Amino acid sequence: MPRVALVTYDPRPEPSHDIDLPVLLRALQEAGAEADAVFWDDADVDWAAYDLAVIRSTWDYSRRVEEFVAWAERCGKATRLANPAGVVRWNTDKRYLGDLAEAGVPVVPTRYLAPGDATDLPSDTEYVVKPTSGAGARYAARYTPEQRETAVRHLARMHEEGLTAMVQPYVRSIDTAGERALQFFDGRFLHACRKRAVLSPGTAFDADKVAHPGLEPWTPTPAELTVAERALTAVPDAPDLLYARVDLVTGDDGRPQVMELELVEPNLFLDLHPGSVPAVVEAILRAAG
Repeated sequence: MPRVALVTYDPRPEPSHDIDLPVLLRALQEAGAEADAVFWDDADVDWAAYDLAVIRSTWDYSRRVEEFVAWAERCGKATRLANPAGVVRWNTDKRYLGDLAEAGVPVVPTRYLAPGDATDLPSDTEYVVKPTSGAGARYAARYTPEQRETAVRHLARMHEEGLTAMVQPYVRSIDTAGERALQFFDGRFLHACRKRAVLSPGTAFDADKVAHPGLEPWTPTPAELTVAERALTAVPDAPDLLYARVDLVTGDDGRPQVMELELVEPNLFLDLHPGSVPAVVEAILRAAG
């Protein structure tokens, strides 16, 4: 009977928003595993008592990145961690987009502005500013060139908190074609979803946002699958990935581009794809064995 930890966060006093978690717990237990939902920052957890720790919904990590990466490294020494600590370290900083671009993967063009850098913002196109370490569109906003003063205040706020900013052109196709999220498990394509635009014009960077508006099942095109697979091949330690989500948009040339690569705690959207549960459970049990 393998012991599996599904690693989450403590949302109290709010309820957990991870609707995948109870589904996976029940399915793993029905398959004969001893499965627990465990908070990543619970100091009393004996990680060595588990055969496998699967990071699922550690959704507060982006506010505590250094602490979270240090935990992943400790946990990975005590038991098998999925995904591995090296992947976690690489993927918690969105400067990985530069690594993908160097490997020839089409990505949304991105510049980085660290604290102390000159405030270099586009003057001829709509653009997005967001932190290199973030989740759920935290501290993300879109601007027109005429909104430069607001964008500068946004950058100053992030830099005061020690955050490096990303500046990307706003991909216009998102407003009509949305973003596509392709899920992979154990190296195989699992299922895909599409969501509407997250960033609305005029929404403040520090406002609460709906991370996955208008979510619906999606059948990826051959071109989308090809780009997603190329992105995953470029990941350091790619053979050790248990799960991955590749978020794609359509560039101005009509071809798919990688918006983000989610290798730490992506929502699996099992409520939209209940038929994927057996494949996920099988892969987790195989990894725990």
